[in-house]
Amino acid sequence: MVLKTFGWSFAVTALGLVAAVFYGGWTAFGIVAILSVLEISLSFDNAVVNAGILKKMNAFWQKIFLTIGILIAVFGMRLVFPVVIVAISAQLGPLEAVDLALTDKDRYQELVTDAHPAIAAFGGMFLLMIFLDFIFEDRDIKWLGWLERPLAKLGKIDMLSVCISLIVLLIAATTFGANAHQHGGAHADKAQTVLLAGIAGLITYMIVGGLSGYFEDRLEEEEEREHEEEEKAAREGKPKSAIALAGKAAFFMFLYLEVLDASFSFDGVIGAFAITNDIVLMALGLGIGAMYVRSLTVYLVRQGTLDDYVYLEHGAHYAIGALAVILLVTIQYEINEIITGLIGVVLIGWSFWSSVRRNRALAAAEGEAGTKTEVTSGV
Repeated sequence: MVLKTFGWSFAVTALGLVAAVFYGGWTAFGIVAILSVLEISLSFDNAVVNAGILKKMNAFWQKIFLTIGILIAVFGMRLVFPVVIVAISAQLGPLEAVDLALTDKDRYQELVTDAHPAIAAFGGMFLLMIFLDFIFEDRDIKWLGWLERPLAKLGKIDMLSVCISLIVLLIAATTFGANAHQHGGAHADKAQTVLLAGIAGLITYMIVGGLSGYFEDRLEEEEEREHEEEEKAAREGKPKSAIALAGKAAFFMFLYLEVLDASFSFDGVIGAFAITNDIVLMALGLGIGAMYVRSLTVYLVRQGTLDDYVYLEHGAHYAIGALAVILLVTIQYEINEIITGLIGVVLIGWSFWSSVRRNRALAAAEGEAGTKTEVTSGV
C-alpha cells in the first residue's frame, strides 16, 4: 500500500537528487534535500485539508488531481510562479525573467523579495477565510469545545468571516501606511499593493469556494436519495455504493484544491530563498516535497485516516489559521521558516494525539457497556 501510494514520490526523489548532483555537486544535493524536507513540513496541513476534500470526489477526479494537478503544483507553483512574480514586479518579459533567474540570481532574489508583500497578502487572506469559515461553522464533533462552541454561535452572524478578514487586511495595509511617513513613498505604494492583493485573495476564495459549495449543495438531494438506497441495500444484504462528487461539482472542487495548494505553497517558495536563490535547485527541492504532499493526501483518503482520527481536520485548519497570520505578519517582519513549519506540525500532532485518546476512551466505554450487557444477560 505504501509503495503503491508513494512509489512516484520515491522515483521523483531519486531523479531529483541525481539531477542535483549533476547540476551542482554534493552541495546542490544537500540543498535539494533540505528544501524537500522544508516543503513537506510546511505543507503537511495542506495534505490533511486536501484529503478532506478529495475523499468527496470520484476516482476519475482523484486521478486528475494526481496527474494534471501535480503538474500544476510542481511546475506551475514551484517553477513558473517565482518567474511570473519577477516578470510582473520588474515589468519584464517571461524570457527575460527566466534569463535573469539563471544568470543574475541575486537580482532575481531581490525582485521576489520586493514582491513578497503582495504574495503574503493574497495567500494570507485566502487561508484566513478558510480558517474563519471552518471555526464559525457549527460542527457535531468539536476538538477545543471551550473555544469552538462560542465561535459557532458567533458564526450565525452573516458575512462575519468576511468582515473580520477585511479588518485584518486594513490593519496589515495601514501598517505600511504608518511606515510611509518615515521611509518615503515606496511604503505607501506597498500599502496599496497589500490592500489590492488581499482583496484579490478574498475575491478568489469567495468565487472558487462559492462555486464549489454551490454545486456541492445541488447534489445534496441526489445524495439523500442514494443514501436511502444504501440503507435499503444494507437491509437486503447488498454492498453499499459510495457517494462521490463528479461533473461540475468535482471540477470546481478540483479548482478549489489547486488554488488552496497555491496559497499553501507561497510560504514554501518564499522560505526557499532563505536557503538558495538558484531557481533550478529550488524547483527540484520544492517539487520533490510537493510530490510527497500529494502522495500523503491520497494515503489519508485511501486509509480513511480522517474518519478514524476525527480531530486531524481541526488541527489542520488551526494550522492554516496560524499560517495565514504568519504570512500577514511577514509583510512587515521576518519570521524563520522553522517556526512556521513547527507550528503546523505541533498543531496537527496535538490533534492526532487527541484523536487517539478519544478513540481509546470510546473503545473503553464500549467494552464496559459490553461487559454490563453480558452480566445482565447472565443474571
